[in-house]
Amino acid sequence: MRSPGRFFVLVFALSVPLWLIGAAVDVQLLPGLPLGALGAVCPSLAALILVHQEDKAAGVTELLKRSFDCGRIESKAWYVPAVLLMPAVSVVVYGLMGWMVGPLPTPQFPVLATLLMFLVFFAGALGEELGWSGYAIDPLQQRWGALQASILLGLVAALWHIVPLLQAHRTPPWIAWWCLYSVAARVLIVWLYNSAGKSVFASALIHAMLNISWMLFPVEGSHFDPRFAGPVMALAAAVVTVFWGPRTLARFHRA
Repeated sequence: MRSPGRFFVLVFALSVPLWLIGAAVDVQLLPGLPLGALGAVCPSLAALILVHQEDKAAGVTELLKRSFDCGRIESKAWYVPAVLLMPAVSVVVYGLMGWMVGPLPTPQFPVLATLLMFLVFFAGALGEELGWSGYAIDPLQQRWGALQASILLGLVAALWHIVPLLQAHRTPPWIAWWCLYSVAARVLIVWLYNSAGKSVFASALIHAMLNISWMLFPVEGSHFDPRFAGPVMALAAAVVTVFWGPRTLARFHRA
């Protein structure tokens, strides 16, 4: 039987060496992404270790296959929020900041660089979502329901991100607002996961679009302000919860 508690402990344990390396070597993989961000592989690695203990090689194979389980997405309409929802949130945040703070630099979208970033972020998102979505969320939902499970998972994932954020020299208030943004985003990821046939690929796709939307915020994400992004993302999560229901976050829940 899958144990989210054991999974969470293992994720943090596997991440510690990378956090220590990140503390010793002040190198950024991309602007705002310290070396400790390589810990994105830890949720999938933890899930694979536990699945191997539970179901041996067959379980590992099945989990890895879920990386591209597009066949679970019966209605292709779910690709629309998977691709466009997070950029839409960023557009709203950009407009809100421009209205309340003042003009921001014009966003730049270099095609080749954006494409390469998407591939990098999608690989990183898979590294996380094979664990968060592929292993942890279903037993949490069975016990707590979708909304409570997504908030719990979001809090754990936000806590797990705090060390890399500190290594990226983020301030405590910035991190606090980012945690709201991250937990609300997890509610939306679980909503899409449940609605799209429990597809890990769908979770990884919306997760990748979340990260690339942040990186494309002017300039290379440096103007991204979670004081505005957090409430906007929370509002989007609240709307989804009202219309799809907190128990399943999906009108058609697949077992």
